[in-house]
Amino acid sequence: MAKELNEGTKITLDLKTIGILLFTISVVIGMWFTLQGDIEEAKTLPEPPIDRIEYDLKDELIRQTIMDTQEDVEEIKETIDKIDQRLYELQKER
Repeated sequence: MAKELNEGTKITLDLKTIGILLFTISVVIGMWFTLQGDIEEAKTLPEPPIDRIEYDLKDELIRQTIMDTQEDVEEIKETIDKIDQRLYELQKER
């Protein structure tokens, strides 16, 4: 039951190959419509609320970042003071 498409080409399509091809195409189309339906459903759902734990963790992270930055600034100030003192001593020696 195999047929040739063109007499120049040797591609044959039997009933089994056509069935597999149609099944694959139908699966892909079904997945596409399922995905589109899920996207539309997700658009209508309310946004999930932020849990108190998540809020507390974010707040703690922000506070810790601020404290780390403050410590870095204090270290930079100390370094600048040392550099300033050395410059003063070098200027004094001249």
